[in-house]
Amino acid sequence: MAAPTPTLLQPFTEDHEAFRRTVRAFCEQELAPHARAWDEAGEFPRELFRRFGELGYFGIRRDPAYGGSGLDYFHVVAYAEELVRSRNAGLNMGMLVQGEIAIPIIDEIGTDAQKREFLGPAIRGERIAALAISEPDAGSDVAAIRTTARRVGDDLVVNGAKTWITNGTRASFLTMAVRTGGEGHGGISLLLFPTDAKGFQVSRKLEKVGNASSDTALQYFEDCKVPARNLLGEENQGFQHIMANFQGERLAAAIVAVAGMQLMVEDAIRYGEERHAFGRPVARFQVWRHRLAEHLAAIEAARWLTYRAAALFDRREPAVKEISMAKLVSSELAQRVAYDCMQLHGGMGYVLETDIARAWRDVRLLTIGGGTSEIMKEIISRAAGL
Repeated sequence: MAAPTPTLLQPFTEDHEAFRRTVRAFCEQELAPHARAWDEAGEFPRELFRRFGELGYFGIRRDPAYGGSGLDYFHVVAYAEELVRSRNAGLNMGMLVQGEIAIPIIDEIGTDAQKREFLGPAIRGERIAALAISEPDAGSDVAAIRTTARRVGDDLVVNGAKTWITNGTRASFLTMAVRTGGEGHGGISLLLFPTDAKGFQVSRKLEKVGNASSDTALQYFEDCKVPARNLLGEENQGFQHIMANFQGERLAAAIVAVAGMQLMVEDAIRYGEERHAFGRPVARFQVWRHRLAEHLAAIEAARWLTYRAAALFDRREPAVKEISMAKLVSSELAQRVAYDCMQLHGGMGYVLETDIARAWRDVRLLTIGGGTSEIMKEIISRAAGL
C-alpha cells in the first residue's frame, strides 16, 4: 500500500512524525542540557557538526548520490520546528546555515566535482560551510557588493571583505558572492572559496545581543587565489541564484519563529500555572488568559501561512510573496510573544537561568537577519502592484 501523500491541510505523514520524534529526543536529551553553558562560552562544540552529519540532518533534501536522503521539504519543516527544543538559538542558526542556507545551491547548480569536494563533506559534517554575501557596505542591497574575483590564468584572485557571516570563524569553505563583471547585479558570480587560501583572514568574531553561541565573523580577502573551476554556475549569473537562495533562508526563519513562539507560550503557561499570586495561579488571571489566547490564535495563523509557503517551495512553485509574508508576520509576532511571555514570568523572566530571557534577546534578530521586515514589505508591496 502506498504511503499517504501530504496535503496542505495535513502536511505531515507518519514518516514525517517519526522523523520529528527522533529530532525532538536528540534536541531535548543531548543539546538542551548544555544550552546555557554554550551561550556563556560563546560557542558550541565543533564536534556537533559531525554529529548532525551522522544523523543525516544536513542532507535531508540533498541528492543521495552525495550522501543526502532525498526527502521532501516538510521533513525540513519538522527538523527545524524541533530544533528549537535545543533551547540554543545560536546552535540552531549554525546548523541551519550549514544544511539549509550555505549548501542547497551547490546541490542545485554545482558540478559533480564541486559536489564531491564541497557538498558531500558538508552533508557529513566533515567540512563546515558558511554563506558569504553581506559586506560592510552591502547587506540587503546585494547588487552593490564590491568584493572582486579577478581571473588570472586558471585562477581567480579575490579581494574584499564580508561581514555578518554565520559559521564564519571556523568555516572550511564559503559559498560566496563576488564581483566578476561590471557594476550592478549583472556582474555577480558565486564562488566556492576554501578558507585555507593564503590571504584569507577572519578579522574578528562579532559580539552580538543574542544568538551568543553562534560565531559571526568579519572576514578579509587579500589577493586570495582559488581555482576558477570553483565558480558555481555561470560567470556573472550569480545574482538570480542568490535571490533564489534567500527564499530558503527566509522560510527557515519563519518556521523557527513559529515553533519558537509556540514553545515560549507553552513555557509561559506552565510557569503561570505553577506560580501563584494573590491566592491563585498567575496564568488564571484574565489579563494573562486573554493575552495568551490572542497569541495562540496569532501563532496558529502564522503557522498555516508558513506551511502554505513551505508547500509552494516544496513543489518548486513561485513563492517569493508567500515566503516574504510568512517571514514578516512570524518575525514581527515573535517580538510581541517573547515580550509578553517574559513579562508573565516577572522577575524570573529577567534572569538568564530561564529560557525565556535568552529567547527574548535571540528573537530580536528575526526581523533583521535574512532580509529586514522593511525589505519584506517592499517585496510584498511590489507583488501587490503597489
